[in-house]
Amino acid sequence: MNLLVVDDEALIRNVVKEYAKNEGYNVIEATDGNDALKKVEKNPNIDLIIMDIMMPKLDGYSACREIFKIKKYPVIMLSARKEEYDKLLGFDLGIDDYVTKPFSPKELMARVKAVLNRSVTNVEENNFVYKQLEVNYKAHCVKVDNKQIKLTPKEYELLTYFIQNKNIALSREQLLSNIWGYDFFGDDRTVDTHVKMLRNHLGVCRDLIVTVRSVGYKFETDKE
Repeated sequence: MNLLVVDDEALIRNVVKEYAKNEGYNVIEATDGNDALKKVEKNPNIDLIIMDIMMPKLDGYSACREIFKIKKYPVIMLSARKEEYDKLLGFDLGIDDYVTKPFSPKELMARVKAVLNRSVTNVEENNFVYKQLEVNYKAHCVKVDNKQIKLTPKEYELLTYFIQNKNIALSREQLLSNIWGYDFFGDDRTVDTHVKMLRNHLGVCRDLIVTVRSVGYKFETDKE
């Protein structure tokens, strides 16, 4: 998982980075809102942003407004201000959590984990969103990086079955039985061929489908 830590104080960035790395996260640093915007544009695989509010050049609120035009990232705001107005403004913008300074780095990491866990789950009953992948079950629509991709019916069934069983190793026999049916006359190569085609369609999200040696495949959403 990749965290973008945005704060004009090097000490704060270093403390957050140290604790984040201990939790297994990769950390990208930015010194102000403008720098954060540049880092987001250069690093599409950011999973969560920890954003200070009071910064020179471009404050945290303004930075979030600009970043959300690119993509709606999970955001935890940091601020020395404790007024209710500041918190409400942040939540109105669409941030996920608000932490006041001084803060406990351990508590911040717990909040990071909680926000990331929520971002993996369905944002709505009819949608699955994770990183650059979005599946609208009701519309049978799959998007990668906000661009719709065309899947065959079997590829779509395979993808949705993977998502429904995310982080579970699925054997080729299970996939054959559940996607093609018990009466299907085929072998493991049928599964392998469709997984290969599905990965090609998913592009930057292809690595979400992981090969499990001697078993089959797994749709992995908790990869660090």
